[in-house]
Amino acid sequence: MNIWHDIDKSRITPEEFVAVVEIQKGSKQKYEMDKKTGLLMLDRILYTSTHYPANYGFIPHTLAEDGDPLDVLIVCSESLLPMSLVKCYPIGVITMKDNGSVDEKIIAIPLTDPTYNNYKSIHDLPMHVFDEMQHFFSVYKQLENKVTAVDSALDADEAVRIIGKCIRCYQENLFDLLK
Repeated sequence: MNIWHDIDKSRITPEEFVAVVEIQKGSKQKYEMDKKTGLLMLDRILYTSTHYPANYGFIPHTLAEDGDPLDVLIVCSESLLPMSLVKCYPIGVITMKDNGSVDEKIIAIPLTDPTYNNYKSIHDLPMHVFDEMQHFFSVYKQLENKVTAVDSALDADEAVRIIGKCIRCYQENLFDLLK
């Protein structure tokens, strides 16, 4: 089973989706999904003293501008195990540049976390939680001599639009992705 392609596509909509956790909140381990097998491969240990401020993963059946599945930050009261499936809804998106390329990170909430599942907008998040996310993505590659810059934070409507765009891009390019 390849977790990117083989999850039932009816479980992925712009408004509600199953996300796959790659990296636990608090980790310095950077995993990437191996596109051929769908398994997680250790990409690197972060060079900086920073750690992931939220659970981090991707949305299956999506294709982002960077050629990977669409990234998602899962704001949750607990660290979740890698390869966990989490039913989520989007509350916003962070847009950024990673070495000059557009990189979008959906901010999502698990339906089953009572601490956060009343949040509907990035404006509902405590400012410090959001500041930690922005700070992390602005510095986490500095010691690798790579440049990242957070451009903006947009609300749930824009997140839904971006997820829909990435679902369509995946569908249009599926044949090439399966080669």
